[in-house]
Amino acid sequence: MIARFVVSLRIWIGILLAAGGVGCLSQEDLPLGGERTVVRVEGSDTLVNAAQAWAEQYHHEQPAVSVQVLGGGSGVGIASLIDGNCDIANASREMKPDEAERAAATRGAAPVETIVALDALAVLVHKDNPLDWISVDQLAEIFGEDGSFTRWSQLGVKGLPERYDKIIRVGRQNSSGTYAFFREIVLGKKRDYKLGSIDAHGSKDGVLLIEKTPGAIGYSGMGYITEGVKPLKISVRRGEAAIAPTLQNARDATYPLTRSLQLYTIGEPDGAVARYMQWILSPKGQSIVRDQGYVPVSDYE
Repeated sequence: MIARFVVSLRIWIGILLAAGGVGCLSQEDLPLGGERTVVRVEGSDTLVNAAQAWAEQYHHEQPAVSVQVLGGGSGVGIASLIDGNCDIANASREMKPDEAERAAATRGAAPVETIVALDALAVLVHKDNPLDWISVDQLAEIFGEDGSFTRWSQLGVKGLPERYDKIIRVGRQNSSGTYAFFREIVLGKKRDYKLGSIDAHGSKDGVLLIEKTPGAIGYSGMGYITEGVKPLKISVRRGEAAIAPTLQNARDATYPLTRSLQLYTIGEPDGAVARYMQWILSPKGQSIVRDQGYVPVSDYE
């Protein structure tokens, strides 16, 4: 993942230094006469708060540019990009090969990925849960379709009232990139989720559910962690050292659920879209990444 990040970042820097290139996006250079330029952004719920903060700050600096942001999940944003309904798709997972093929066939150019942040996908329980760490294989036994863990006592958790011993799984809708990433890393591509979870519409809603449910466990981008939940340390296997979801552990990729957060365009961005994405990668844009609780790409050389 980190190697892919370095390659993608170097490619993007090359694009910027080359001063553009031919793109197939709809936005042109800023028009004269005060006309407003609109950049349409859609996708990842993990990135939506950062995307809104970027849009507001950029409009403050560039009043002639309006950046319109919609969430809905990575899959929704990528589908919108393929259909030509947005200029930028935010994603907390990589674009799938079939999506890239459809994009190229439909839009006439291959999608281009730009990584803008790193995230330690946090596994969360209620703040009063005595559990402090869990392994990836134990998570698979909780969330997997053939998993055997249904009660906290099966994991050796002591101190929970009996009425809270049942494990309540809080998941995400299948359009979510977070849903897809967690499934791939924890369950594997050939294993599906167990039925019966409470599926939240977004990261914020999922965290609120865990805050209110003492027996709950779920997952979210680290930017959504609150005082009402406890992020668990994660080990790859039982008996190995467990790593906390912190900025430093995401930065050096020691945390097992580290992932990249990226933007997709059709072809190399140009005009107003290219300038906006260049600003996101600038110190001002990356300071917002840090403020939102994620790891800026400027921390990497």
